[in-house]
Amino acid sequence: MSGALAAKLSLREALAERILTGDGAIGTYLYQMGFPVGVSYEEFNVLKPDVIENVHRQYYEAGARVIETNTFSANSVKLSKYGLESEMEAINRAGVRIARAAVGPDAYVVGAVGSIRDGKLKNLRTSLVADAYEQQMKALLEEGVDGLLLETFYDLAEMKLAMSIARKLTDVAVICQFAVEDVGRTLDGVALSDAFRELKEMGADVIGFNCRSGPNGIMRAIDSIGERPENLPMSVYPNAGIPDYVDGKYAYSAGPEYFAESAKRFADRGARIIGGCCGTTPEHVAAMAAALAGYVPAAPGANQAESAAISVTETLAGGTGEGDRDETPNIVDLVKQRHTVIVELDPPRDLDISKFMTGAAALKEIKADAITMADNSLAVTRMSNLALAALLKERVDIRPLVHIACRDRNLIGTQSHMMGLDALGIDHVLAVTGDPARFGDLPDSSSVYDLTSFEMIRMIKQLNDGIAFSGKPLKQRAKFVVGAAFNPNVKHLDKAVQRLERKIASGADYIMTQPVYDPELIARIAESTKHLEVPVFIGIMPLANGRNAEYLHNEVPGIQLSDEVRSRMAGLEGEAGRAEGVRIAKELLDAVLPHFNGIYLITPFMFYDMAVQLTEYVWQNTKQLS
Repeated sequence: MSGALAAKLSLREALAERILTGDGAIGTYLYQMGFPVGVSYEEFNVLKPDVIENVHRQYYEAGARVIETNTFSANSVKLSKYGLESEMEAINRAGVRIARAAVGPDAYVVGAVGSIRDGKLKNLRTSLVADAYEQQMKALLEEGVDGLLLETFYDLAEMKLAMSIARKLTDVAVICQFAVEDVGRTLDGVALSDAFRELKEMGADVIGFNCRSGPNGIMRAIDSIGERPENLPMSVYPNAGIPDYVDGKYAYSAGPEYFAESAKRFADRGARIIGGCCGTTPEHVAAMAAALAGYVPAAPGANQAESAAISVTETLAGGTGEGDRDETPNIVDLVKQRHTVIVELDPPRDLDISKFMTGAAALKEIKADAITMADNSLAVTRMSNLALAALLKERVDIRPLVHIACRDRNLIGTQSHMMGLDALGIDHVLAVTGDPARFGDLPDSSSVYDLTSFEMIRMIKQLNDGIAFSGKPLKQRAKFVVGAAFNPNVKHLDKAVQRLERKIASGADYIMTQPVYDPELIARIAESTKHLEVPVFIGIMPLANGRNAEYLHNEVPGIQLSDEVRSRMAGLEGEAGRAEGVRIAKELLDAVLPHFNGIYLITPFMFYDMAVQLTEYVWQNTKQLS
């Protein structure tokens, strides 16, 4: 079939007849050409159009017949990083015109639309993301692209948002591409088979993968899908392997010959658009185009896999680890049966753990149900709560409950941390945001916040399904019981409860509140949370002295003391202050016990004897001390 005739077919029609070779990377290719990182390559559409046109032409001459516009990050959100949001429409329109001018009539120009909710932008409001997608797609469509390419999406939820906007605006072909590792799930935990089905039902014409991994990883991702919708073409744009940092520059190892062989294997699996992503060049595209010349495809959806990869289901079937776990009732089971006491002890700020361990032993003796430990609370550096949790299990034989802050670890570190907890049998955790680092004892350190507390909860629960944060199977399932924090010391308690409901929807198994110092507020919390299906542990922190009371009230976020409590503590120090603090805490417990089974005692300044007294008071008043 001649190129002139092929150009008369729509992109959908062309895919029904033959395999189309896609182009390769633009960003990494510009980097290899000597253009620096840290600039907007999309702005080159208006600043250096001849450079972009030359790149497109090189890919076309190499054999690419699906050409992506240089608009991957040309949305208002990403462009705002460079102060270019007002140039969004001009950059996208120029991107289409440049691509058209660079290629012949037999090529299809598709408008590249990249994921917005990645990196530090994952928590943007949905309305803002939707507006950014719609504005960009309108500009691309008005310039007459042959299709839209939604690429490098990690989550099905965001892909569906973009897909719904695309179908609202146009009926041209839409290609949807996920960035995954090598297994059968998206990053938000949806099975790829389900994701493919849902997107096809929404009107996607082609679904596939790009970026994140090389040909082998994407091959395995395809093989892990299982059953795909019939007559659904796939697209693949793998990276040129894993980048290496050589002599101050990034380099990719996978060469053109390897891509040529991989292209045929992709075609055997039903891929109908085959191109390249990061690290690929016109040489890679030329090798793939030559390898695919004359290839006659079977019907899309046939030959879906060679069964080369182990499915997620089979991998998980290899072991759950459940036979090796402690089957004693977890904290949620206990609190549903009786009053249950969790006591917080602060990890030390130095290397001496003797007082911490003595306090834990005293609480074990008085039959506290768990010891909970913060994760560098107030951004002040303390000993690892993971290490102390392991010591508590070994030396004291009491259940540890560790806090996990979003502040200190990126996604890699967080999953590694959780895997270590699982290996040690430490399965009770509390997901918290964490106070910003700049307010702690090392203000020059970085606050990471790769995750929100909502996402932390969801992703930890994903480990319970045997699925890593990346979507990769873990060979067995974790058994984490995940708590969420709740601050009721706010003006609008109903809004705080709504936020709490979102945490429960994310997977929270129980709730731990900030310290409460008002009996009336305790009653309001009981009324406002009685509809929740998960237990609530009310936080009670005895005050150590008058200065402690004023500090908490005036300087610590999320804690408010009543005027009466502040008045009673005013001027008290030493044993007198602690005694009054315990009396106030007992009065608060009197208000808590009729409404809540869950008690969360927070020990001030390692005065563990105060927590011992209050734990004993709970048992005396619930007749559970035997």
